[in-house]
Amino acid sequence: MSARLDLTFAALADPTRRRILEMLLEDDMAVTDVAEPFDTSLAAISKHLGILTRAGLISQEKRGRVKWCKLEPDSLRTAAIWMQAFGQLDPVHLDAFERFLAEEGLLPVDPEGR
Repeated sequence: MSARLDLTFAALADPTRRRILEMLLEDDMAVTDVAEPFDTSLAAISKHLGILTRAGLISQEKRGRVKWCKLEPDSLRTAAIWMQAFGQLDPVHLDAFERFLAEEGLLPVDPEGR
């Protein structure tokens, strides 16, 4: 699961790739149509699409001479479940955890002593 999360978050870290995912929410798109709104080369967009494909966030298939991209929305399920766990934490416990890390020397203490 850790490797899958790493790939997912690495893919989502780039604003161009996030925009591509937003575009694919509407419908499947040809690679050339995906590239159209960006001020970059088709080769650069193809690299972004490769990263999204390796992360499982999209799939690509050839239909005739045209390569199409399709959003794979279920691929975000693992990341969403992982992130939801943090919504369950009580802020008081996070403050205590932060103090513990600072006391152990794992976090720098700010000049105001917080």
